[in-house]
Amino acid sequence: MKYSVIIPAMKYVACIEYDGTAYCGWQRLSHAPSVQMEVEKALSSVANHQVNLTCSGRTDSGVHSIGQIVHFDSDAIRNEKAWRMGCNTNLPDDIALRWIMEIDAKFHARFSATSRRYRYIILNQQIRPAILNNKVCWYRDHLNELLMQDAASRLLGEKDFSSFRASGCQAKHAMRELQEISVTRDGNFVYIDIVANAFLHHMVRNIVGSLFEVGDGRREPEWLSDLLKIKDRNKAGITAAACGLYFVSVEYPGEFQLPELEKPPVFGF
Repeated sequence: MKYSVIIPAMKYVACIEYDGTAYCGWQRLSHAPSVQMEVEKALSSVANHQVNLTCSGRTDSGVHSIGQIVHFDSDAIRNEKAWRMGCNTNLPDDIALRWIMEIDAKFHARFSATSRRYRYIILNQQIRPAILNNKVCWYRDHLNELLMQDAASRLLGEKDFSSFRASGCQAKHAMRELQEISVTRDGNFVYIDIVANAFLHHMVRNIVGSLFEVGDGRREPEWLSDLLKIKDRNKAGITAAACGLYFVSVEYPGEFQLPELEKPPVFGF
């Protein structure tokens, strides 16, 4: 009598880096290229079965990431090196799998996360960039980062961010906890770093668009407090360009023991 061996599926967690310029965003779509589609296709090739990914947070068209976290299940017997090298061999040059490991079955890339970190990068100079085109947001007029920091600090805490959510946002409510926000300058680069428990659609880019108006002198820092009270997206600033936004990292409880993310030597990460 022949017996078949049933191999239980394992859960894996992985970290993905990508240049979002050529993609409609993270989420798989039937009519346009997406990062999710490319990564699933590459992992499926290694696993020899269809791999379906769950991510920590979707990014929009043109947004980049150095620390997107995903999980998936597979009964394929592969070690970490085989997964990593096999996946990267099958990925386009603008996407890379940074690390992968087996993880406890109760881990969830989205729901286990305690916070997400984004960085918005502004090249603040008169001349438009060529080499950094699509990698940073170019802003011609001088920005006062100290006034922007003053304004940004008014957003800290658990607040209703209705004035900073996209009209098509599908979240059930606009309450979010902004845990950290800083505006710093290094030469012609202005960095806006934001950490929250979760983000609304276009929330970071809408905050940045409002900070532009403070930084270039059109508004006073107190205006950000007024926007929180008004709860009207139409009263806030523009939606800043996607090319300046980077999904940096995700925090999870220590019990999962995820690898420390090695920061790339670019843009002061």
